[in-house]
Amino acid sequence: MQKKARLGQNFLVDADACRRVVAALGNMAQDSVLEIGPGQGALTRLLARSAGHLTLIEYDSALAAALATEFAAVPNVEVRHADILSLDITALASERNPLAVVGNLPYYITSEILLHLVAHYATIDRAVLMVQREVAERVAASPGTSDYGVLSATMQLYGTVELLFTLPPSAFAPPPEVYSSVVRFHVQPRFEELGVTAQRFIPFMRASFAQKRKTWANNLRNAGHNAGAIAAALSNAGLSANVRAEAVDLPGMATVFRTLTAS
Repeated sequence: MQKKARLGQNFLVDADACRRVVAALGNMAQDSVLEIGPGQGALTRLLARSAGHLTLIEYDSALAAALATEFAAVPNVEVRHADILSLDITALASERNPLAVVGNLPYYITSEILLHLVAHYATIDRAVLMVQREVAERVAASPGTSDYGVLSATMQLYGTVELLFTLPPSAFAPPPEVYSSVVRFHVQPRFEELGVTAQRFIPFMRASFAQKRKTWANNLRNAGHNAGAIAAALSNAGLSANVRAEAVDLPGMATVFRTLTAS
């Protein structure tokens, strides 16, 4: 089946890579697995043998129809022609819980899909995802490195991220122009530990990283916080007045947040 360029389709064809991705999910005999963008089914055929239940979410109508035909007689496989970004994952999980997620994510909407997944974190146990290598490095980056930013902080607020292995363009058909990496994400939300709520802390983090070349204090001032209060909050957290947001770990960021928003 021909690739549709507008959908960002690069199908995984390396058999060993498929086995490694499925193995990274671990034992799924009692799990419901959600596969994002199954495409031509390279991962699906392996997942169908191991998953308690497998739901395929495919945006391409022709591919969804082909998968529905191929797996029509497989009782634990369900095919849905849908846009993952419009899918109510929480409702899906209420039918089949818990969810393990796997997928070869389209490069052009990778960040949107990651944020959509964490928005439904309460119904997801773990995820193994193929993404562009640069995105994987950002998601797994540590504070104080150039790759650390709002996506890193957000994902790590919701759980732990492991960078497992990297795949060359030749692992896909047609081969993309970039390398891809596989990451494993275990949902372990840190809100209670950090003393914050998602509704208030995530907008605070976004404001903190708004302009990466500016100091954190400047970004916080632009977000409407008082300069004197910012200086006091940074000092209270043991941070330099000129620190940049990417140098601050989540506990440090949460400390400043709690000080600035205390009422």
